[in-house]
Amino acid sequence: MEIYRAVVARVRPLTASMIRVTLTGGDLPAFTSTGVGDEYVRLFFPHGPDRHDLSLPVPTESGWETPEGRPTAPMRTYTIRAVRPEPGEIDIDFVVHEHGVAAGWAAAAQPGDPIGLNAPTGLYDPPEDVVRQILVADLTGLPAVARILENTPEHIATRVILEVPDKASEQALPAHPRARVTWTHGGNGHSPSRLAELVTTALPGESDLTGTYLWTAGETTALRSVRKHLRRTLGLDSSRFKVVGYWVPGSDTWTERWEALPATVRAELEALWEAPTDDLEDVTIVYEDRLSNLGL
Repeated sequence: MEIYRAVVARVRPLTASMIRVTLTGGDLPAFTSTGVGDEYVRLFFPHGPDRHDLSLPVPTESGWETPEGRPTAPMRTYTIRAVRPEPGEIDIDFVVHEHGVAAGWAAAAQPGDPIGLNAPTGLYDPPEDVVRQILVADLTGLPAVARILENTPEHIATRVILEVPDKASEQALPAHPRARVTWTHGGNGHSPSRLAELVTTALPGESDLTGTYLWTAGETTALRSVRKHLRRTLGLDSSRFKVVGYWVPGSDTWTERWEALPATVRAELEALWEAPTDDLEDVTIVYEDRLSNLGL
């Protein structure tokens, strides 16, 4: 696992609800992109009011650890909008909101501000026989959708459905000869998300899904029923879809609520991932159902 140090090169507002921070310098010349459209990194932020006091972790065989005597850097996960090996830049788009370490840092970012990131991982993985794909996301998934779309071969028909807070949050997407884009307004913490409805409407129970791949990302709790629809109603193999939870309502208190559960309940939930299984999607459905019943 590699940990890279970078600095802000520039900041550009995209819409009223999203800004782009371009990173450069530091260790980025050694950064290797996976090339996968939804690749993501963990960002490590300064831990206090001094924006230049960055306590980066050090790599270990299984991940990373904070050096002894140093504070732990706040960490958040973000997708990469673009990578330019020359001149050595990475674009990351941040949703603008009034709380959170990452949003607050990005809103005040200035050239020269340091930040850390780890090596990237990508999840978007359509089968070789795909001829049609459906991309559904809220505002947090918009950067990944845009990058996936610009990397999609021209022969693949692409249906894009995006849920953003309002008309002002819409962005121009990369052109694709066989793409059809629909914008819907709402969700994103401002009202109940319609992501599940948007997916099930795009893929009703009687759908012919030959050669189809679905990728959807956004509010985690809104996507739990999507996974069940794809696996249990449509009977899709896990190679035919990817459901990615990007954020959780009340995330600031999620860990506290998790730790407040009885130890036996937490142990039961953790044990689900240790049992032998042929498909992690089925385990995820059971796990997410339990979380929902527990108010998580």
